[in-house]
Amino acid sequence: MKNLAPILVAGMMLATATVLSAADVGMIQINGAISPATESYISRAIDVANQRRDVCLIIQLDTPGGLVSSSQEIVQKFYASEVPIVVYVYPSGAGATSAGTYITLAADIAAMAPHTTIGAAHPVGPNGEGNTNEIIWTKAENFVASWVKTIAEKRGRNVTWAEAAVRKSISSTSEEALDQGVIDLIATDVPDLLKQLDGRTVGKKPLQTANATIVPIKMNFSESFLRLFLKPEMMFILMLVVIYGIIGELSNPGAILPGVAGAIAIVLVLCLSAVLPINVSGLLLIGLAMVLFVIDVYAPTHGILTGGGILAFFLGALMLFNRADPAFHLSLSYVISGTVTTALFFLFVVGAGVRAQRLPVRAGRETMLGKVMPAAERIDAAGGKVFVEGEWWNAVSETPVESGQPVEIVGIEGLKLKVKPKAA
Repeated sequence: MKNLAPILVAGMMLATATVLSAADVGMIQINGAISPATESYISRAIDVANQRRDVCLIIQLDTPGGLVSSSQEIVQKFYASEVPIVVYVYPSGAGATSAGTYITLAADIAAMAPHTTIGAAHPVGPNGEGNTNEIIWTKAENFVASWVKTIAEKRGRNVTWAEAAVRKSISSTSEEALDQGVIDLIATDVPDLLKQLDGRTVGKKPLQTANATIVPIKMNFSESFLRLFLKPEMMFILMLVVIYGIIGELSNPGAILPGVAGAIAIVLVLCLSAVLPINVSGLLLIGLAMVLFVIDVYAPTHGILTGGGILAFFLGALMLFNRADPAFHLSLSYVISGTVTTALFFLFVVGAGVRAQRLPVRAGRETMLGKVMPAAERIDAAGGKVFVEGEWWNAVSETPVESGQPVEIVGIEGLKLKVKPKAA
């Protein structure tokens, strides 16, 4: 047994070394706005990293900002995680703006690549900074400033800078942020980051990342779908579907598909409007444009309402997200393209449907109206007969008509024709 002791000790040391060399570091990449989809992805990644007992979780970040509500949920998830969270602003040229600043400050270790930026974290409300209710706006600003200060205090970072990033929208380069105590380190790439993380203490536990293996945690289908779906561009496209579907159904009754597509799209638009920071005035203008288009289908106004609808649509699309967080701005190319497409749709597609409804009937019994033929027998209020389109029809006439006289069909009642004498 004594001879076995050295062997057992050596085996345990070898096993320990093997575990250390095979240590995993989870990593995810966040590019774009911070939204409920981002929150869901980060939360699941933290859960996965904790279940696997990873050395740490690296969040590679490049964001123009996003929703404060989603950022709050992410920060709370950071605090609850047993696995250390490392936020790494990468690559060079990337930024952690607005909501990205809150997330970076809340990490156990905040790192940035050279020539990246952080800051400009002034909050933006649903209707932009120019909120008509100044008291509500001031309360929102004060709340976010206080919240960010608590984050900086908890992580031992520059509290003064954190508050100024909110109240004065200041920003700093990675080099300045390191000097000011906003972040912990600057790393050129992921291998360099792992090298610098090795030996750093989070809580009372030193990180062992020198020989760690990066294990990416990818988005699942629902997260990928939400990330694609929760965008201003998607909401704008759905609004176009609503307009085209409803107007198309009204101008071409019985088509069914346009109406169904429009109904589904309007439900999705309502869902997105509850999540995305939209400008209500822009939404109302687009609604007004839709009303003008519908009225013009039934009451042609020689293009006046159509022109007004196109103008209202353009202004509404321009205002829809223009005062929201920069992460949710709608590019001018989408606004112009959507306006031009809508104008062409109404002028050509809807116009063709309206013109088709006004064409004379070319099939059915209605085509007999106005036709002239000789009376087959005497026709009066009591009745008579005519032969038209290869069939015998019962006919009545308020003015008696003798057999052989020409008559004109002026109406159809069931299976009976109404005729009147036609001068030769």
